[in-house]
Amino acid sequence: MAEALHSAASLRARSEGAAATLPPLLMHAERLAATVLMGEHGRRRAGPGDSFWQYRSAQPGDARRAIDWRQSGRSDGHFVRETEWQAAQTVMLWVDDAASMRFAAGDRPSKLRRAQTLALALASLAVRAGERAGLANLAEPPRAGRAQLQRLADAMMEGGDAPEYGAPRPQVMPMGARAVFLSDFLGDPAPVREALARAADRGVAGVMVQVLDPEEEAFPYDGRTVFESMSGAIRFETLKAGALRSEYLARLESRRAELRELARRTGWRFQVHHTDAAAAAALLHLHTALGPRR
Repeated sequence: MAEALHSAASLRARSEGAAATLPPLLMHAERLAATVLMGEHGRRRAGPGDSFWQYRSAQPGDARRAIDWRQSGRSDGHFVRETEWQAAQTVMLWVDDAASMRFAAGDRPSKLRRAQTLALALASLAVRAGERAGLANLAEPPRAGRAQLQRLADAMMEGGDAPEYGAPRPQVMPMGARAVFLSDFLGDPAPVREALARAADRGVAGVMVQVLDPEEEAFPYDGRTVFESMSGAIRFETLKAGALRSEYLARLESRRAELRELARRTGWRFQVHHTDAAAAAALLHLHTALGPRR
């Protein structure tokens, strides 16, 4: 018993020591990824592989050798044994690191931190599944392996000068890859349209995630209010902030409708995530959405 306790304590100490070397962002993302049950992520379909998936009724054109005669002998019909499709995929990520993404109200995480965490957690899940992950805006190719997570985290945390609003300018993405763009999408939509059009031309589909603070949805301002951009470059003062609410919400919904339509036309999906919502639920939803198109 003493030896078992000593072994458990040593294992825990080694784990804690290893975790201490990880940047907080990566450590948080790894913990988040651990909440997603591997294997039930929406990527299962019939295809080349070794693992049994399901039986289906034989159809005209099926080869005779494909029929599972043992299973067919138990019923009046003929059945084909299907294995689970297994193929390494590539997940490309774009995290908007513009100044507008630094906004956070109250004790909620900033939009940038939530987007970074979700992106790294997705990369972690991809790596655990033997897939490749990369940042769409960098020239470095996507890679597999856990060392890639550290590279991605380092690249996300580089910082530096940032524009007021972000725009995706992805490098050439691998044919047939999956992609996730995380942004508030409050800037010029033209670069987003161009990026998704180019992605669609290469058979790349994915998800646009609009990350917003709940305060940006509610617009809870009234009376005299000074609005200032995160960089301080834009400043606007009004005595009747409440009178702007309906126009602001209408423009926000108009932008969202534009993004939904863009996603529909390019074969992508569009989701909205608020920073006060559970990150684990958003991650599971995203991970499922990245499954193969049927």
